[in-house]
Amino acid sequence: MTTRTFRIMVRGVFDGLTDEQRAELLAAAPEHDVLHATFTREGHLSYDLNARAAFTFRFLDEGEAEEDILEAAERAEQAAQSWLTDRGYGYKNLRSQTEDLSQAPLGKRQRRAANGTR
Repeated sequence: MTTRTFRIMVRGVFDGLTDEQRAELLAAAPEHDVLHATFTREGHLSYDLNARAAFTFRFLDEGEAEEDILEAAERAEQAAQSWLTDRGYGYKNLRSQTEDLSQAPLGKRQRRAANGTR
């Protein structure tokens, strides 16, 4: 069997942050800037509290079968919840969106490479 790569985005909204927590997140904002967002195994958090209280975690996971994507999404949601809870950050509306990269459409360059054309 081949290994499938999954990209999972877990989104939510910070809720009930104290002034201290908000200041802490704002101080760490440069490392969580959406322009530096990437999918990683441990999860990458991005947010812009000056614009809105929403956040996104981006996770990378693998599986062998199409059904493994459900377990990958569950692991990602649990990891996001743990990160937030361990730091005492309130949140709401947590939801995930998954993508199986083996099912993603090929881009123009990828189609040309697959067809052997330039």
